[in-house]
Amino acid sequence: MAEGHSNNNHVPVLLSFSAFSRPSSVPVGSGHEVLIQKFLSIYGRQIDLHRKFMIQLYSDEWAQYIDLPKGFIISEKCKLRFVPLETDVTILGNLIPATTVFFCCDMQERFRPAIKYFGDIISVGQRLLQGARILGIPVIVSEQYPKGLGSTVQEMDLTGARLVFPKTKFSMVLPEAEAALADLPGVRSVVLFGVETHVCIQQTALDLLARGFEVHMVADSTSSRSMMDRMFALERMARTGIIVTTSESVLLQLVGDKEHPKFKEIQNIIKASAPESGLLSKV
Repeated sequence: MAEGHSNNNHVPVLLSFSAFSRPSSVPVGSGHEVLIQKFLSIYGRQIDLHRKFMIQLYSDEWAQYIDLPKGFIISEKCKLRFVPLETDVTILGNLIPATTVFFCCDMQERFRPAIKYFGDIISVGQRLLQGARILGIPVIVSEQYPKGLGSTVQEMDLTGARLVFPKTKFSMVLPEAEAALADLPGVRSVVLFGVETHVCIQQTALDLLARGFEVHMVADSTSSRSMMDRMFALERMARTGIIVTTSESVLLQLVGDKEHPKFKEIQNIIKASAPESGLLSKV
């Protein structure tokens, strides 16, 4: 057995945050996402989720903490610390086309009969995709188990999408999407929409937030089979620092000025008000 490994294939780690340090263990091969969840499980009440943060690894070579290397996985006993950054996510919230990407999550045919107000959220989603094409904003699209659940509905025009990829994990934050984001180094804001609000959307939003992205969740273009699940998920996400917004707000924020050269094209998209998709009635 290698030094630092336990009999159950877990590795001892020392996890530090602020003035606190606590020994723990994680499975061999754990990466960034598992480490984040471990820090949150231990220090969740002390960590301000409205802040951006990073994980650092103690380097014996340099005798100090260094930024966690890209692709890092746990293989041996080590010391890690969770470091909040100075920028407060909640004071930001602006959307600029050059630093924004759209995530379209699992708008597939087999969900049509089950998801509340599915026709409405498709209609709004199509507005967002059209706006993205006009403004040159990259779009990343996921399809949950398309072999069984079908492809993205025909009403959603995916022309020009940067990536369309299948998945079985609920979150969209998978290697394919992370690679696409890595090719867009200036991106800091993700506009997220699709289904289901309390499952794939919520898990994607939390994963993106954990990676330091500002997440704008489009309330009128996401839904669930149950309105109860949908509304509680919207409230939970808002409390964790995710910006819950609407399609019209997103599109007008992206142009920002009546004199924007694409304003009239965006105005044509929103000339008719978006359907409220049950958000007002909550039934």
